Amino acid sequence: PKTLSDLSLEYTERVSICSSPKIPILAEETPQGEYQRRGTSIAIEWGPEEDTRKACQSKGKTEVECQNYIRVLLINGKKIFACGTNAFSPTCTNRQLGNLSHVLDKINGVARCPYDPRHNSTAVITSRGELYAATVIDFSGRDPAIYRSLGNGPPLRTAQYNSKWLNEPNFISAYDIGLFVYFFFRENAVEHDCGKTIYARIGRVCKSDIGGRFLLEDTWTTFMKARLNCSRSGEIPFYYNELQSTFYLPEQDLIYGIFTTNVNSIAASAVCAYNLSAITQAFNGPFRYQENPRSTWLPASNPIPNFQCGSLGDHGPNENLTERSLQDAQRFFLMNDVVQPVTVNPLVTHDNMRFSKLVVDIVQGRDTLYHVMYIGTEHGTILKTLSSETKSLRGCYLEELQLLPPGKQEPIRSLQILHSDRSLFVGLNGMVLKIPLERCFSYKTEQSCLGVRDPYCGWDLRKRRCTTIEDSSNMSLWSQNITECPVRNLTVDGEFGLWSPWQLCEHTDKEATGSCMCRSRSCDCPAPRCGGRECAGARIEVANCSRNGGWTLWSSWAPCSTTCGIGFQVRQRSCSNPTPRYGGRVCVGQSREER
Repeated sequence: PKTLSDLSLEYTERVSICSSPKIPILAEETPQGEYQRRGTSIAIEWGPEEDTRKACQSKGKTEVECQNYIRVLLINGKKIFACGTNAFSPTCTNRQLGNLSHVLDKINGVARCPYDPRHNSTAVITSRGELYAATVIDFSGRDPAIYRSLGNGPPLRTAQYNSKWLNEPNFISAYDIGLFVYFFFRENAVEHDCGKTIYARIGRVCKSDIGGRFLLEDTWTTFMKARLNCSRSGEIPFYYNELQSTFYLPEQDLIYGIFTTNVNSIAASAVCAYNLSAITQAFNGPFRYQENPRSTWLPASNPIPNFQCGSLGDHGPNENLTERSLQDAQRFFLMNDVVQPVTVNPLVTHDNMRFSKLVVDIVQGRDTLYHVMYIGTEHGTILKTLSSETKSLRGCYLEELQLLPPGKQEPIRSLQILHSDRSLFVGLNGMVLKIPLERCFSYKTEQSCLGVRDPYCGWDLRKRRCTTIEDSSNMSLWSQNITECPVRNLTVDGEFGLWSPWQLCEHTDKEATGSCMCRSRSCDCPAPRCGGRECAGARIEVANCSRNGGWTLWSSWAPCSTTCGIGFQVRQRSCSNPTPRYGGRVCVGQSREER
């Protein structure tokens, strides 16, 4: 963020938005792969050495894989700590803030950065200079770990090759809060004994942990994890189990999370928020444990020591742990209670779409504070929504920003708010976009200014224009009307409403007029908006139509009734072409002829 605030770039307006002003591009990628600022490169190249790259390819990796992909990028005081895959030979560097080309030192990146660029990871540096990383720490990608290094504390990790501690995790984020470091991830649920299911998790370790002796040596003794619940309530709740992104609001002790359904199921997304108090309550609750590999996971019935941290000045929470306590620490790490969100139902839900990234801004409105969420999607759009516990405002969509040209789709890779610049920075595969948080100037009338329900904007009666609260001439003359969700031109796919009741209708049967039973439905629940897809399927159903009867063709003449003298022949036809139905006329005439 400190480097972004120094960039004074010319804006290029080339991104269209549905019912919104145009968004300027901060910087875009050149054919040479560098980001340009008025003709001067601001990119720092950091690639693998030739010998390292060749060694990577000799192990069966492709040329694309054998590059250097940065997977850790953290500000540590006046230094930037960066780690890259470095052609499957992870390496970390400390660089001087403001002069990224100056490398202060280079250290081994194993257990701090993944080998494979496709493996996700997360890391955080504490105020004491300790690095807490959650990543895969071996070449084959089979040894995930939460690992502490650097600083003065001893290196610690989660138990190696123990799927009960970490079972094929996908790490999302990490936060340094008080006495703990929290990790958010999703993994295969070990306690779910009916097929393979993924759960969203929050893990926790004590920063003052120094590991065990004999048992759990060089291993966390305070590692715990709990399940995060994000679901729609009902007789059979609908669960969003796969955590994709989180955002921490330290001012409110709130953590927002994006949850989706499994990639093999129908796409659906939700946003839930959690209080730190609810998280602490779950970690203070009973453990769930498994007596042996064949038994089910049950709540611990006996009081189990909850491995508390103590203060940061202590030697450690496990300074005087007994062998029995260390045995308990090996078995008791999964919490029995689930972390519940602040609201029974998610703050935002969206079907047929998967969210990818999330940031939240606290906005001072006319009478209260509002939480405004910017949600990135897999299609490359950003949904601007209100986060509110008020039912009438829950899940309000304020805007949808279309960032890519028509027909092109890619997921949002990163979102970052720079409050000093009042801007939202959006990371895509080939460019960085800068979007102003406040665009009140685009609403020219009082009706449009108040109707948009944007917490950033209000109508200034003296200036007679739409302004922010900071730009208003007088607080008492600045008004908002955020009582319900606005009607916006969001991209919405059409859905059919309910069928109408059956009723009589007419139809023409050749020259005659008959009757049918008809019903219809409309594509208005909701109607397609802003480029959304039309409904697919029949809009009218017809049944029980009356049908007049019709004669079949005459059959052939039957043989003569005698071989000599006077005889007769017979032929026939039937009223079944078609058979009269639902009040239709029967056939007129003879069904049998003789000669």
